[in-house]
Formats: sequence, structure tokens, C-alpha cells
Amino acid sequence: MRRHLPLNALRAFEASARLLSFTRAGLELRVTQTAISHQVKQLEDLLGTSLFRRLPRGLVLTDEGLVLLPVLSDALDRIGAAIDRIEAKGTREVVTVGCVTTFATGWLLQRVDRFKRAHPYIDLRLLTNNNRVDIAGDGLDLALRFGDGSWHGTEAIHLLSAPLSPVCCPDAADRLRKPSDLAQEFLLRSYRAEEWPLWFAVAGAPCPKIQGPIFDSSVAMAEAAARGVGVGLVPIAMFENELATGRLKRPFAAEVPAGSYWLTWLKSREVTPGMRAFRDWLLETLRTEVNEVEDAVAPAPRRKIKTKAGPKPRTKTKRR
Repeated sequence: MRRHLPLNALRAFEASARLLSFTRAGLELRVTQTAISHQVKQLEDLLGTSLFRRLPRGLVLTDEGLVLLPVLSDALDRIGAAIDRIEAKGTREVVTVGCVTTFATGWLLQRVDRFKRAHPYIDLRLLTNNNRVDIAGDGLDLALRFGDGSWHGTEAIHLLSAPLSPVCCPDAADRLRKPSDLAQEFLLRSYRAEEWPLWFAVAGAPCPKIQGPIFDSSVAMAEAAARGVGVGLVPIAMFENELATGRLKRPFAAEVPAGSYWLTWLKSREVTPGMRAFRDWLLETLRTEVNEVEDAVAPAPRRKIKTKAGPKPRTKTKRR
């Protein structure tokens, strides 16, 4: 049996936690500050724990409050979205997608308008991250993430491989002739310490001691490389625009596989029509573009060249 939920108290807590103020929560919900404070206290008594630390300068969420807030906000958003769909006769759906920033800036944002034109009645909410994501806690329907596809409790569809290759500013590229020259450069790195050693192994050069700054985003690393801070190792397919404009240079062709981009969602999550529409659009767009690239680089079929036949050579006959 589903337990009784104190809905008014939950709404009071969610508004207070989001705004970090009983007064502003009261204004939003059109009740007094005292009523909000009383409802939150009732919820804390029911749960047997404090959800806020009440300080002179305002409210601060406790650990328990931080756990409850995203789940409750997501539930209220879904309830609101369902009511909106009913009022609009079921024509709209909100789909919340979490996306690692590198894939968002390097691929998705250039194409997301196509999805909107194809599905005008789906409201797409895009939340970027640095590849550390909690699908349930962040209230996501889908998550676009980088890795090996193994995340507990999730379904994962492979989208795009993302091999790593060095990039740098034009001035640095001019002085790099062979991979071993990188030993004289400032090497930018991610939190995955094995990437540069793997790349040097593929390039056939000894790996120098790497002491450059650590980045949690390939976008920030590429920006630092473009500004001349050092040489970054990034998923090269996500920086085609920067390479095309010359803002970034790729000094060496060697690349190392480090992972792929995946579309994921919770196994326990029922796939809605909007989620299915985004998934199918994403896969079809990638499939079409991959085929176009393959067609563009495929060798042209050989044509048979017809030659004009000349006169048959005269054969000598032996005289008898």
C-alpha cells in the first residue's frame, strides 16, 4: 500500500529548499512565512530528522535535505508536465537530457534545432555536466555520457567512438616535428592519468613526465590549448569547427581509443514517447552522417576506358 504523503509539507519544503528562504517560499505558494515554517517543521517531525540548518543569514540544507530536494523537484516537475499535457490535450511532453559538455558543444548543439523542427511538441531540457551524472538524483530522462557503456542499472546505446589526439595553438604546432618534441611542451591532462602514456605508446615515442594542470572537461582543455597554455589530448571528433578555422591545430595524426559516447537511461524508467523520439532522432542522425562520411571518402569506381580500335596488324606469311 502506498504510504500517505504530506503533499502540502513537501511543497513547502521544495520551495524553501530551492529558494533557501521561508519568506520567498511563502510568496511563491501564496501563504505566510509562518505557515511555510510550520509545514516544514511537521515534515521534519514526520521524518525524524532536520532538513535545514537555520542560520542567522538564512537556510542551509542538511545532508538529508540535499537527498530529498532533487527527487522531490523532479516529481513536482513531472506532475506539472503531466497536467500541462492534459490541459493541452496531450500534445506536449518535456524530455530532460543530461549531456557531457564536450558532446553538447562539439556535436549536439549544432543539430538540436533539427530535432525541434521535427518534434515541435516536445520540450527538450538540456543539462550539461562534466561526465559525472546521477540520472535519478538529477531528474534526467536520458543521459549522454562518455565511457565504456558499463553503468550499473542503466540501458546504454553506443553512439560514437571518440579517439584522443593532441591539439595545440598554431605557434606550438609550428615547432612540433615529431612526437618526442612534446617532451618540451606543457602537456595538459584529464583526470584519467593513463591517456598520455597510451598516446605516446601508439605514437612510438617515450612518454615524458607530465605535470600540466588537470581538467575535468575537454572543452576547457581545448580552450587552454587554443590560448597557448599547452598541448591538450582531446576527443578530436568534437573539435572539428576549431580545427577547420585554424584556432586549434592537430600536430600529429596518431590517436588512441579512450572510450565512446553513449545514450543511457535507467532500466527502471518507462520509456515515454518523447524519450523514444529523441533516441530515434539521435540514432538516425548519427547513422545518416556516418554514411555520408563513408560515401565521401570511398574511392570512386573504376571506369572502363574505351579505346578506339586501330587497323589490325598485317601478318607476314611464309613464302613457300
